[in-house]
Amino acid sequence: MKNKTKKSRMKLLMFGRDFKPDERVILRDYLAIERTRLANERTLLSYIRSSLYLLLGAIAFFQLKEFSNFRYLALTALIFSAIFFIIGVYRFLLLKKSLKKVYYSSEDMISEKD
Repeated sequence: MKNKTKKSRMKLLMFGRDFKPDERVILRDYLAIERTRLANERTLLSYIRSSLYLLLGAIAFFQLKEFSNFRYLALTALIFSAIFFIIGVYRFLLLKKSLKKVYYSSEDMISEKD
C-alpha cells in the first residue's frame, strides 16, 4: 500500500511525458516540442502579468479623485487589461491544441508502424 501511494505521488510530480525512441520522432524533435510547450506557458504568464499591471494601473487611476480626466485613462486600462487576458488565454489554448495534434499524430504513426 505504501509503494502504491509513493508511485502515485511520483506520477503527480512528473510534468513531461515519457519519451520512447523511434526513427520518426527522435529525441531532438521531442525536446523541440517540449521547448515550444514551455515557451507557450511562459508567454501565457507574460500576458497575465501585463494584464495585472494594467489592472493595477486602472485601480490607481480610479483612486485619483482630484483628476477627473484620468477616469477615461482608467477605463481604457481596464478594457486593455481584459483584452490582454483574453488574447493570452486564446493564444495559449490554440497553440496547446496544435501541439497536442502534432504530438499525438506522431505517436499514432509510431503505433501504426508497430
